[in-house]
Amino acid sequence: MSDVSAWSETIIIPTYGVGQPDPNPMFLDKRVYQGSSGAVYPLPVIERVDDAPRDVAYTAVFLENAWLKVMVLPELGGRIQMALDKTNGYHFVYYNRVIKPALVGLNGPWISGGIEFNWPQHHRPTTFMPLDWWIEQEADGACVVWCGEIEPMLYTRGVHGIRLRPDRACLEVDVRLSNRTSVPQTFLWWANPAVHVSDEYQSVFPPDVHAVMDHGKRDVSAFPIATGTYYKVDYAPGTDISRYRNIPVPTSYMAYHSDYDFVGCYDHGLRAGMMHVANHHVVPGKKQWTWGTSDFGVAWQRQLTDDDGPYIELMCGAYTDNQPDFAWLHPGEVKHFSQIFMPYKLIGPATNANRDAVVRLAVHAGEAEIGVYSSAARTLRVEVWHGAARHWSREVSLDPAGALCETVALPADAQPHDVTLRVYAGDAEVISSTPPVPGDGAIPAPAMPARAPADIDSIEELFLNGLHLEQYRHATRAPEPYYEEGLRRDPGDSRCNTALGLLLLRRSRFAEAVPFFRRAVERLTLRNPNPADGEPFYYLGLALALLRRDREAGDALYKASWNAAWQAPACFELARLAARAGRLDEALALTERALEGAVRQQRARHLRIALLRRLGRHAAAVAEARQALAFDALDPAALYELQCLGAAAPGRQRRGDAGSAMAVALDYAHAGLFAEALDLLGTVAHADPLAGYLLGWCHELAGAPDAARACWQAAAALPPAHCFPNLPESALALEAARQRCPDDPRAPYYLGIFWYARRNYPAAIACWEAARALAPGFATVHRNLGLAYFNQLGDHARAHAAWLQALACDPDDARVFYEFDQLEKRLGRDPAQRLARLQAHPALVARRDDLVIEQVSLLNRFDRPAEAYTLLMSRTFHPWEGGEGKVTGQYVASLVQLARHRLAQGDAAGAIDALGRAQVYPPQLGEGKLHGAQENHIWYELGRAYQASGQAEAARTAFERAAIGLSEPTSAMYYNDQPPDMLFYQGLAAQRLGRHEQAVQIFGRLIAYGQTHMDDDVTIDYFAVSLPDFLVFDDDPRRRHRIHCAYMLALGSLGLERRAAAEHWFAQVLRDDPGHLGAATHQRLC
Repeated sequence: MSDVSAWSETIIIPTYGVGQPDPNPMFLDKRVYQGSSGAVYPLPVIERVDDAPRDVAYTAVFLENAWLKVMVLPELGGRIQMALDKTNGYHFVYYNRVIKPALVGLNGPWISGGIEFNWPQHHRPTTFMPLDWWIEQEADGACVVWCGEIEPMLYTRGVHGIRLRPDRACLEVDVRLSNRTSVPQTFLWWANPAVHVSDEYQSVFPPDVHAVMDHGKRDVSAFPIATGTYYKVDYAPGTDISRYRNIPVPTSYMAYHSDYDFVGCYDHGLRAGMMHVANHHVVPGKKQWTWGTSDFGVAWQRQLTDDDGPYIELMCGAYTDNQPDFAWLHPGEVKHFSQIFMPYKLIGPATNANRDAVVRLAVHAGEAEIGVYSSAARTLRVEVWHGAARHWSREVSLDPAGALCETVALPADAQPHDVTLRVYAGDAEVISSTPPVPGDGAIPAPAMPARAPADIDSIEELFLNGLHLEQYRHATRAPEPYYEEGLRRDPGDSRCNTALGLLLLRRSRFAEAVPFFRRAVERLTLRNPNPADGEPFYYLGLALALLRRDREAGDALYKASWNAAWQAPACFELARLAARAGRLDEALALTERALEGAVRQQRARHLRIALLRRLGRHAAAVAEARQALAFDALDPAALYELQCLGAAAPGRQRRGDAGSAMAVALDYAHAGLFAEALDLLGTVAHADPLAGYLLGWCHELAGAPDAARACWQAAAALPPAHCFPNLPESALALEAARQRCPDDPRAPYYLGIFWYARRNYPAAIACWEAARALAPGFATVHRNLGLAYFNQLGDHARAHAAWLQALACDPDDARVFYEFDQLEKRLGRDPAQRLARLQAHPALVARRDDLVIEQVSLLNRFDRPAEAYTLLMSRTFHPWEGGEGKVTGQYVASLVQLARHRLAQGDAAGAIDALGRAQVYPPQLGEGKLHGAQENHIWYELGRAYQASGQAEAARTAFERAAIGLSEPTSAMYYNDQPPDMLFYQGLAAQRLGRHEQAVQIFGRLIAYGQTHMDDDVTIDYFAVSLPDFLVFDDDPRRRHRIHCAYMLALGSLGLERRAAAEHWFAQVLRDDPGHLGAATHQRLC
């Protein structure tokens, strides 16, 4: 048996740096990201990426055996950065030799390549942050790199171990996810391996996958041969979308269903591929994502690597089969699963795989092509069966350096589904493969949006729809109206009362939650004092315990413990109550009951260790701590307990992050173990204001008010940047500080941030107004109030005044300057004044891409295209994923308008040159041209320029190109939607070609759409995957839609030479949106 080597070393990787995290809290509670909520709080946002790399030192952890060499980067989310098949030099996951972030992540930077581990949402919020790590040597010779964290969004815990065994050419990812909070949490897990691609690359989905779904299952395609329109690409009459070369646009697809345990890929040119294997009942998700092969995709690849070429992502989801598709983790629950990643070679695209072998069976023309790859050195017997009879057999010695590839002649009447490939080790079957019986190929229907509450018939469906919106973290639809409608119909409904109470409990509105839980209990006990469901009893007890009403809490929690489903969490909470009352023996017994129902419940075991230590049973405490570490080698609570016990747990590399320290400290505090809580909080309170406020709160609970006040005063003196309270107890600690230290402006400021993130907007506004009164020079308070006044109160005047005050307090904050410009844009303020302000602050504008884009768009709006073009070409842009089209749109607009100027000046050659450049996007724009981009205006102006230069044939060709395109007007929300301008130029081109009837029809369709749809009740797309704007201000889709329809009416009227009508509609558009570039440009034609 060969050994596994594991070691860490410092390596140097060329790295493109990122900007500093923004100090302003970003709530973004209606931002759509990856199909669910893009709320980034409590993380700060990073919005800048450097244009050039520098050498940066990283701690890399390596695993190596005879077959594979793997590199892990704990500092970047614990990702696998490199995985090499040593037998053929094939990197079976994409090896990016630079760290080149792009603005793709939830809070900004994201890097491509390797294997990213995404949880509790996609992408991982901490994908660009360090994790704790440790190397473990196991008894069988395997080595594991453990990486873990308490994540900052929900305070759930995630640990993944990357294991390499001796003599195995496969990696095992051992995942342990746990809910260390007291309420249910939602999560998904997508391991995200990237792989190198070429024209010979093929994604290998199982043979029973005949349909794939888009995000949210909003669309569906046949697979692997797509025959319809998917992502606005017409694949008729049939296109193989398992082949990378056939997908021109950014595209996701996820297997609708499979009974197989694998998904992988194969490069026919390199004769090698990657395979993922996992139990499909637990890990059903099988997804491919590509940027596409067009210039658009090439530009994104350029944003993410220097020289390592294109890639696709071949994602593998546990407890999820789509994005978004979240599962539940109940209080104290642990989910434990594994995933295998391995190379394979030579055999062609696989038809089945497991951790031991990968096989291929292809039957055609009376022959069976077979291939067998083994992940370990062994002697195997390979058999081909026809029906119930063995037709062919061979014994072969295989190892991961090679494979068996054979062609076996079959009986003339052999049907593919009658042929089976079987592989044996001795008498044990290792793997088999049989082509599936041809099915009807029925394609499932796409998902449908949730209906409005009033349109739903039953209370049960109202509850389930509200629960779905919660579970899937929907960005633009709230669950409350569904629960409230259920209670309007039946005020005692236990489900809707429990759900609304739980929403309030999650938002730290403990007292308000209690009546809902009491009503739920009252209904459940209407006929039976011992109901089948203890859930509302549990939440009632939890809320009462947080309100320090311990006796009532104990009554409710004991009742909840009568139900097996709630016994473990209820007994844990009861143990806390007993401990904080000083009844340590009783508390210890309750932890035992809690662990009977959930042996891996980390907080219950942690409390048990602490109680054993407090009771003087140190040997038992050490044994319990070792047991905790056997499951989670980086468990911060168990490691702290070992430290308290004077026992060693060497080798763990820990970040010492404040979030983990606070979470563990509060576990102690809730159990009345204040010495430990104070010790842990004291290690981080010097650097984190919230830790200081929690430290003071613990002193107060421990009966030391003077120490509490001193801690609060020290916390108030710390810099407030990046302090975004998120722990549920934050409200209790900060409110206590407000009451005891009424002159402290920081406590109401932080509490306001907390309440706003919890959507308790009135409380947030009241807190911020109190903070403003105490510290009128604090810019961020004014900025936050402006946000609340606009989005929650609709008070535009107060919002404007608040932002002016924020800028007066801190004129150097580029984000606040940008937000103020966006506010003025949203309020329809004079665009000339906006442009003047931007031009008066060049240093601020230069710090942000979005400010530069705004200045460029205003220059174009005022017909100053040369200046706009010069400014655009003076920098390199880094767009946000989903926000594409802004830079390139202004680039094209400036060149088209520049061409018109030159044409008006008689310089047809100059116009042709500008229009040629408009069709090619230079690299510094950060974006490429999307496949199928509509360029009717460019071709129309080219036709005019060619006419002016006497090139009649070229002019006609250009007008023909301009006259072609999508024929029906639509809404235009995303970068790949057709703007109405393109239809307008189709019509103008048709006129130039003498097709007047066609032109009239086109202009008429624009007018008809505007008239018909002007009063539509428009909402944000239920299934939106992303929105083009990083929304600071709540959008008004109806207002946006009315402007869109008025613009269509203006263009249609202009095309029909109804100039008065056109002028009327252009004026209306510019009255509602004075910065509207299209209206300003085309109004000049009236």
